[in-house]
Parts: sequence; structure tokens; C-alpha cells
Amino acid sequence: MNASTPIAPVALGYEPIDVDHQAFARLVEELRLCDDVAFVAKFSELVRHTEAHFEHENRLMDTYGFSALLEHKGEHRRVLGELLQFEQRAKRGLVPFARAFVNERLLPWFELHLVTMDSALAAHLRTQLSLPG
Repeated sequence: MNASTPIAPVALGYEPIDVDHQAFARLVEELRLCDDVAFVAKFSELVRHTEAHFEHENRLMDTYGFSALLEHKGEHRRVLGELLQFEQRAKRGLVPFARAFVNERLLPWFELHLVTMDSALAAHLRTQLSLPG
């Protein structure tokens, strides 16, 4: 993915997760387009959204007995840790490093996580909740 490619999250068929993913993609797109002055605040907004997004998925995995919850939660912890590190770097004026993280690591991770771990979670939730899929 390059800096000019728009993000289009795949709909997984479980609306609350799809809404979180759309918000994540919107925030990342705004980050990619904003200037360095706006970047720090927008990056912090992305971090706060991601914390809530991951906590929401973690609660769903706990509530509905998702079998891969340890791996999935571990991935959330790892990525959130990276986001928090780059948020601090951006706040110290190292915006180019945070931009590179977003474009070179966060976006490819999101695309892979969406079609693997989150896709499996959404399928599990649809089964548990008897939702059409």
C-alpha cells in the first residue's frame, strides 16, 4: 500500500466491528492527508479510538468464547504498544517516524488483521448470534 491508496476496509458482516473498522480507516486516511501540525492530535485520536476498538473486540471474544482469543488479544496488545510508542515520538516532534509507521507498518497490519483474525472473529460472532453471513 502506498500513501495515495485509499483504505477500504472489508465488511465482515458483524456491524459493530465493521463500524469500528470504518472509523479506524477514516482516521488513518485523515492522518495520511493532514499536515505535520495536525498530525500529532490526529494520531492521538487514532490511538484513543484503537484502544476503545480493541477493548470492544476483547469483550466480544470473552463474552462469546472465541477460541483464538489469546492470539487475537496478544496482537491487540502488540499493536497498541507500537501505537503508544509512536504517539510519544510524534509528540516529541518526530512526526516523520510516526508517518512512516502508519504507512509502512500499520496499514499492512490492518489489512492482514482484518482478513484473518477479525474475519474469524466476525464469523464466530455471526454463528453465536445466529446472524446471516
